[in-house]
Amino acid sequence: MSQVKGCCRVCSRCLYSCHTKDSSENKRKHACCWFSVITLVSLLSLCWMYICLVTYNDQEDINWKGFTVLKLWVNWFMVVIIMSAVLVSYCILLLLFALIQVALRERLDLHWLHKIFLFFGLIVVALGVTGISTWKQEWPTVPLSLQATAPFLQFGAVGALMLLSPFVFRTFLWAKTGSGVLIAVVFVVVSAAIFLCPLRIHSPCLIELSELPEKPKLIGHRGAPMLAPENTMMSFKKSIECGVTAFETDVQLSKDRIPFLMHDHQSEFLMRTTNVKEKFPKKDFCQSACITWKELQSLNAGEWFLKMDPFHSVSQLSEKERTSARDQTIPSLLELLELAMQHNISVIFDLYSPNQESDINDTVSTILSSGIDPSLILWLPPAERESVISSAPGFIQVYSNETEMLNKTGNHLNVKYNNLSTERIRDLRKGNVTVNLWVVNERWLFSLLWCAGASSVTTNSCHLLKDMEKPDWVMGPFTYKIIWISVDVFSIIIMTAIFIFLRTHTLYHRRGTERQDDDTTASNSKELFPFLYHRSHEP
Repeated sequence: MSQVKGCCRVCSRCLYSCHTKDSSENKRKHACCWFSVITLVSLLSLCWMYICLVTYNDQEDINWKGFTVLKLWVNWFMVVIIMSAVLVSYCILLLLFALIQVALRERLDLHWLHKIFLFFGLIVVALGVTGISTWKQEWPTVPLSLQATAPFLQFGAVGALMLLSPFVFRTFLWAKTGSGVLIAVVFVVVSAAIFLCPLRIHSPCLIELSELPEKPKLIGHRGAPMLAPENTMMSFKKSIECGVTAFETDVQLSKDRIPFLMHDHQSEFLMRTTNVKEKFPKKDFCQSACITWKELQSLNAGEWFLKMDPFHSVSQLSEKERTSARDQTIPSLLELLELAMQHNISVIFDLYSPNQESDINDTVSTILSSGIDPSLILWLPPAERESVISSAPGFIQVYSNETEMLNKTGNHLNVKYNNLSTERIRDLRKGNVTVNLWVVNERWLFSLLWCAGASSVTTNSCHLLKDMEKPDWVMGPFTYKIIWISVDVFSIIIMTAIFIFLRTHTLYHRRGTERQDDDTTASNSKELFPFLYHRSHEP
C-alpha cells in the first residue's frame, strides 16, 4: 500500500509540479492561491464549454459571420469547439492532480509552464465571452437551454459534490481553526445552493405526458441543406421526403426582373454557393440587379456543397445523390411555386432587394400568375405590406415582430427561437396565434419548444426531427420532486458517513502521533537522566 501511495505521490508531483524534490518555502508561498486559480479557470472553462455546446444549434450562423469577414468558408465553430474541449480537459486534469496532491498532503507547487497555460486559457475564455457578448442574439440561448438541462445539471452537481467532499473534509479536519471555519462556511453555502436550486428550476417539459402539446410542424430551411445544396430544387425535394409543411427560402430579382432563389446578397453574393469566380473571372456581381437570369442559369450551385461539406453529411449520400447535387443550378421562384403546388406545400421567404417597392410588385405578380393557391403563400417581407394585402388578399400575412402583429391584428408570428420565452409561446398559442421559430436543428431545443407548444419550427435537420415521436424527456412535477429530494437525502447521508469516517481516522492518526511523540520524549529523557529512572524502579 505504501508503495502505491509513493508511486501516486511521485506521479502527481511530476505532472503537477514537474519535479520530484521538495520545494523551498519561497516557492510554496503562493501555492494555495494557484490552487484557487486552477479551480476558477476550470469552472470558467466548463461554463464556456457549456455555452459552446448549447449554441451548437447556431453553428451555421457563426460560420457565416466568419465567411462574411474573411471570405473563407471554414467550419469556424468546430475549431472553437475543439479548442474549448482541449482547454477543459487540461484544466480538469490539472485540478484532479491538485486534489490528489491535497489527498496525499503534498505541497501545491504549480510549475511555471502550467501557470502560462492557465493564463492562456483564461484569455481564451475571456475572448470567447467577449465575442458572444458583442453578438447579443446568442446570449438568450443560454438561459433557455437551462430549462432543458437544469434538472440534470443539478443531479450532476450533487454527484460532483459527493466526489469532492472527501478532499474538502480532509482539508477541513487538518486545517487551523480560522481556515477550518472558512472552509466549512463555503462548503455549507455551496451545498445548500446545489441542494435547493430545484426550487428555482422551471421547465415546460416538467408536465404530465397527457398534457404534452402537438408536435410542431417542420418547415424546410432552404430545403434540406444537410442533404443537398441549399436553395436548390434537389434540396426542396429532399425536404418533401421529411414531411415539411412549408418551404422556407430567400428571393432576389435578376437584372431582367426574374425572381430567383439565393440567400447571400451583399459583398459575398454568389461567391459561397456558386462557381461565379470561375465562370465570370473579370466581372464583379455585387448584387442581384447586376446579373441576368441567363447568366445565373449558367452557374453551378451544387459543386461547392460536395467540396465544403458544410454539415459533414456528404458521406451519407449515395453516388446517385452526389451526382445530382453536383449538377444543381440556381432555381427561379416560379420553379419552387410549381413544386409547392404539386405537393400542396406552403412557401415562406425573405426578399432581399435594394429596390423594395419595385421588386415586391414583380414578386407578387410572379406568384399570382403561377396559379398557386394564395393561402399557401406565407408573406413575410414587411415592406409595402398594405399594398400586398390590397393586391393579394389571399396571402397569409406573417410578422417577424410581435408588436407589429398585435397592432395589425395578425395571428402568424415568425421569430428566432430565443426571442420568445417558453411562457410567452404558451400565452400566444392560447390566444390562437401561430408561432413559428427559426432555426431549430438540435433535438434538445426541438424537444423544449415542443413542450412549450410551438406551432412549427424552421429547420436544417428535418430528416432528424421527423423521426422524433416524443420530446427527449418529459417528467411530471411530482415525479421530479420525489427524485430531487431522494437524490439530495441520499447524498447527504453518504457525505455524513464520509465525514464521520475521516474524522475518526484523523483523531486516531493524531493520537498515534501524540503517543509516538510521548514515547520519543520519554526515551530521550531516560537517556539524559538514567539515574531518575533507576531510582524510580527500585523496590
